Amino acid sequence: MNYRHAYHAGNFADVVKHLALLAVLLHLRKKASPFAVIDSHAGRGLYDLRGEAALRTGEAAAGIGRLLQQPAGLPPLLEYYLDVVRAAGDGRYPGSPWLAAHLLRDSDRLIAIEKHPEELAALADVLSVCAHTRAVAGDGYARLPGLLPPRERRGTILIDPPFEKDDEFARAAQTFAHCYSRFATGIYLLWFPLKTSAQAESFMAEILNCGVRKALRLDIEVAGAGDGEKSRLRKAGLVIVNPPFGFDAQMQEAGAALADRLGPDARLSLVWLAGEGL
Repeated sequence: MNYRHAYHAGNFADVVKHLALLAVLLHLRKKASPFAVIDSHAGRGLYDLRGEAALRTGEAAAGIGRLLQQPAGLPPLLEYYLDVVRAAGDGRYPGSPWLAAHLLRDSDRLIAIEKHPEELAALADVLSVCAHTRAVAGDGYARLPGLLPPRERRGTILIDPPFEKDDEFARAAQTFAHCYSRFATGIYLLWFPLKTSAQAESFMAEILNCGVRKALRLDIEVAGAGDGEKSRLRKAGLVIVNPPFGFDAQMQEAGAALADRLGPDARLSLVWLAGEGL
């Protein structure tokens, strides 16, 4: 295992991804009917921002750290998000499984898939105190389609691989295609690093080729790298398939406030790929 999310937890890309997940979960909670949350690459669930990994990169300090330092005047979604982060404990950052687990109702479920034994053990420990959750061992690409459609016939699927291998854009797109063919009404969140425009456009095309009727792309960019930071991620994106009504406006408002706090060169953009805004 080369990729360790502990080095990147709480960075700008994490914050945007978790804001989007939170917005979706709050929407799903509006109806009484149960829903499922499935996380394909769950990680360890909870991260120590005072640990060696986080301190070495400083990414959390430049991400969630800046937001925590400027809490005044935030839109409701960002305020709620900060409440969730604070609930995880001082100096800790909640990953997607922790966030989802703490928004479940008694009728809802979380399935969190993790491949690497050390991360899986930590994830299982984090979720052991959370009802209606399950940490599952396995490769997220392989395990995810078999879990669909969920028995609730309602829910959200987060596809968030590490993108440490050259074929991961292709694997993520192929996995989505398989999942969408089994559960076309689910709300999908697909995270990706924005390395080249051509790579991102190809990824978008593969997703749309599945017959998706409603999809939104969200990009976040922060300041350019300095001399010692050229390998650090500066751009990331999300594709949201079947975003709930009002999601774009909610994320635009929250994203603008977040970008203001991340720095003068931070930018967030939303573009409809299919459906509502076209």
